[in-house]
Amino acid sequence: MRQATLLLAAMVAAATWPASARAADDAPPPAANPALDTIGTAPSAERIEADIRKLVSFGTRHTLSDTSSDTRGIGAARRWIRAEFERISRQCGGCLEIRDVRGVVSGEPRIPDATEVVSILAIQRGTHDPGRYVVMSGDIDSRVSDVMDATSDSPGANDNASGIAGTLEAARVLTRHRFPATIVYAALSGEEQGLFGGRMVAELAQREGWRIEAVLNNDMIGNIAGINGVVDNSTARVFSEGTRATETGREATARRYTGGEVDSPSRNLARYIARMARHVPNLEVMMVYRLDRFGRGGHHRPFSDLGYPAVRVMETNEHYDRQHQDLRSEGGRVYGDTIDGVDFDYAAKLTALNAVSLAGMAWAPPPPADVAIEGAVSADTTLRWSRPPAAQAPGLAGYRVYWRLTTEPQWTHSRWVGDVTEYTLEDVVIDNHFFGVAAVAEDGSESPVVFPGAAGSFGGY
Repeated sequence: MRQATLLLAAMVAAATWPASARAADDAPPPAANPALDTIGTAPSAERIEADIRKLVSFGTRHTLSDTSSDTRGIGAARRWIRAEFERISRQCGGCLEIRDVRGVVSGEPRIPDATEVVSILAIQRGTHDPGRYVVMSGDIDSRVSDVMDATSDSPGANDNASGIAGTLEAARVLTRHRFPATIVYAALSGEEQGLFGGRMVAELAQREGWRIEAVLNNDMIGNIAGINGVVDNSTARVFSEGTRATETGREATARRYTGGEVDSPSRNLARYIARMARHVPNLEVMMVYRLDRFGRGGHHRPFSDLGYPAVRVMETNEHYDRQHQDLRSEGGRVYGDTIDGVDFDYAAKLTALNAVSLAGMAWAPPPPADVAIEGAVSADTTLRWSRPPAAQAPGLAGYRVYWRLTTEPQWTHSRWVGDVTEYTLEDVVIDNHFFGVAAVAEDGSESPVVFPGAAGSFGGY
């Protein structure tokens, strides 16, 4: 009897220990999933080159160009892209669901007459959490100097055959694996005429209730020689928006007092991608705290407009003589987006950056939901969050708490806290730091960090 009483007392004491004490007994999972290093070198520069050359061979891929020819125009290009996705699917035993997203646009400044805009999605369904989506996209269409010129040759080798080629290659690499979450490989149309393809897909996702964890839009991933004279094949840029576009007035008021201007889900997605670059040889990420380049836009914006975490992945050094230009030579300068301006090894690196980021998130448990924080006028800081349904995260090992000084761009401190839903950081003052929580799988795969409150939320389960 005495032994039973002592055992019961010990169980009660263990149940009431602070989270920090209980977590100390949980061994952390590996620092990272070792499969990510393999994925980080898997994309083929030769296959990417072949895809870019094929896309260039269609002459022009302008949104208003020919749709009936088998050899020229956007119709031929999108049918070839669809056929490539189908071929990739056959190689993985039918693992991809190929879906066209269509809509007729008219009465717009850049699409005055009724035009069907068609995007192609290849969907790799998740095994346990298929309602959670990570998306990689590129743009099908191209243009020359006159945005309405639908007949002149417009190779669009870098802008944006490189992004489509990278998306196709990522599908080839990642369909060799299975993931709990769903991965979407998207070839979007109508970007140069007004981001119409992305808008249609984002609205489709909203209607169907996709829980989008990330959109990685790839727009120009092949140029290494900038117009400023810099040649650099070892960095990539990731653009991300700060405050979420859908923030309410009440949420804005809360953010004034708790912070979060630089911790939107898109911003922490960018930090995640920057950290994942360690799996790609000789590549670093420059995070740019802006939705896109100054005054410009890309196909991630329609997703950001609806509140989804979305970023633009692209080359660090642009050459403006090779963007939106008629093919010509003037005063000794050559203009036009031709294939000789693409570095295929570099495009393979940026494709690998996408692939490891998509794989890391799709293998990881969903980002923590309902993250809350307290610690005002205290020496300690306490974080709380909710755990997903077991069926959605069968490999969940536990959680890691992160913090950093408010002026630091990247998370600098972390602590494995185990499979708990509350943790107190003793003697870490809330006023001096920003905080977040990430979910970790048994294989070491980890979600993006989630900042507390509405400002940083990736959504629910």
